[in-house]
Amino acid sequence: MLVIQRLEYDAFGEPPKVLKIKEHHLAALQNDEVLVKILAAPINPSDMLTIQGLYGTKPSLPANGGSEGVGEVIGVGGDVKKVRKGDWVVPLTGPTWSTHLVAKEGDLLPIPKMDVRSAATFKVNPPTAYRLLHDYVHLTPADVIIQNAANSAVGQAVIQIARARGVKTINVVRPRPDLDQLKAELQAMGADYVVTEEELTDLLKSVAAPKLALDCVGGKSTIALTDALAPNGTMVTYGSASKQPVEVSTLALVFRNITLHGFWLTRWFKEPANRGKIGPMYGELSQMILEGKLKAPEMDVIPFRDFDKAFTQALKMKGGAKQLLLFEEACVLKM
Repeated sequence: MLVIQRLEYDAFGEPPKVLKIKEHHLAALQNDEVLVKILAAPINPSDMLTIQGLYGTKPSLPANGGSEGVGEVIGVGGDVKKVRKGDWVVPLTGPTWSTHLVAKEGDLLPIPKMDVRSAATFKVNPPTAYRLLHDYVHLTPADVIIQNAANSAVGQAVIQIARARGVKTINVVRPRPDLDQLKAELQAMGADYVVTEEELTDLLKSVAAPKLALDCVGGKSTIALTDALAPNGTMVTYGSASKQPVEVSTLALVFRNITLHGFWLTRWFKEPANRGKIGPMYGELSQMILEGKLKAPEMDVIPFRDFDKAFTQALKMKGGAKQLLLFEEACVLKM
């Protein structure tokens, strides 16, 4: 009988304190079930907020964490037709901080074998960036967009997807000691302009006003975005790194007709009208990864058994590098 190890928590709080490895015995597979060995799974900001009890939804306790990852199929029930042993899959539902999971084949997305970092972070951030760039404003080559927290995982995906479409990006980042290095790194992946909020005003004197603004910070940072938008522009908020309400000037709303939207990928997946879009979207994103046009962010790779170290580091991160829990240490990490 297979023993599964899972990262679980019985109370909300700081992840290093409340997360524990717990063992479970796996019963025999049902005919419509698939057994997946998890290879790697990232720690996302939303995962941390969920464990802290600060996210938009709260799981019932005890809970098993993790919102995305990649695994290898190691067992299939007799009625399973679409996946085979040896396939790599991305779980579309269910927690992923577990050495193994059991799922229905319809809840698994088969993917080509690729860099495990890209595969493990395939479910959440690239599709978030993809939808932000596709669903709110019709963008054509040479159009301009603006985003804050541009060095975040979603921000980096936005830069790369926009570049592939010929869309120019203005990328706002926080001041920091290594600002010049960060600017160079984002420009190397396709960013057209990388500025702090203080530098934004001068840049906008020589660059076309953006049609679309992407916000994952909230607070006063959103004023800079909406003030930069062209008349009739659109701002989409998909996160709240500052944990502050969105702020926008009355002038932007009344006199320049700025439109505000909110986006949550989980909600997007649940809308029946979007079901037919999931496969083509992931197909396009996986092709970009295989062609080297879309790369995962830098990550600290940490073995599953050292999860407390991973979460201690994750609490300190301010965007950019993220933590990747590696479940199968023999898995080759190709870049």
